[in-house]
Amino acid sequence: MNEYRNRTALVTGASKGLGTALARDLASRGSHLVLVARSASRLEHLADELRAQYGVQVNPISADLGSDEGVQTVLAATAALPAIDLLVNNAGLGGVGSFVDRPLDEAIAPIAVNVIGLVRLTHAVAGRMANDGRGGIINIGSTGAFQPMPFQNVYSSTKAFVLMFTEALAEELRARGVRVMIASPGPTATEFFADSEVDPAVRSLDSADTVARDILDDFAAGRTASYPGRRSNRPQTWAARILPRTAVTRITGDLARKNGFDV
Repeated sequence: MNEYRNRTALVTGASKGLGTALARDLASRGSHLVLVARSASRLEHLADELRAQYGVQVNPISADLGSDEGVQTVLAATAALPAIDLLVNNAGLGGVGSFVDRPLDEAIAPIAVNVIGLVRLTHAVAGRMANDGRGGIINIGSTGAFQPMPFQNVYSSTKAFVLMFTEALAEELRARGVRVMIASPGPTATEFFADSEVDPAVRSLDSADTVARDILDDFAAGRTASYPGRRSNRPQTWAARILPRTAVTRITGDLARKNGFDV
């Protein structure tokens, strides 16, 4: 699974942000696409664009991966395909702010999509790949997975799960012909903060196009871990491995307050 041309890639969360960038980059490399997101209109528009520009096959599927019904919709729609060569679990939800001052639903939704939906879809697709003895999976994590993050506690916790789950799954499937990679981008210029009161400076964010390119280049190079974007992203994850966890938590909490995340 080192080549992209004439392979079929399933990309979740494809209607915006990093998902759209990944879909465009994959199409430019000659991949046929299955695009999944909740917004049918955005998906159709993107599918038309990619078909016209790159001449690839694109199958848009509107589904909410936060529910079992949504996952089953995706599986039913892809059952007739010969194979899914690459699964890119990009769909994700997050939020910024005080845990106790926000509605409970805002805490539950990221768990449903980032953890439960990802596990459901991966279990089904990875099972087919393992039986065929080939395929690849890229799970989109975050540099936020490496330490507790006050005021983003649920989001960072779900990404910590994705990190550990992916690393363990990579070892399980290594001997069965399926490659699995965790991608841990830093803050990226997407719509992540669109629904919050936080407006981070653009200069502090990596571009989605750059992050997507780095992720796909790393996977093609055979890596099991990718730190896309600026070179400082990976070193930023080392503090939690060196300093006491309480110190790291207080530091990240102070930074969150400084950036206005304690809304």
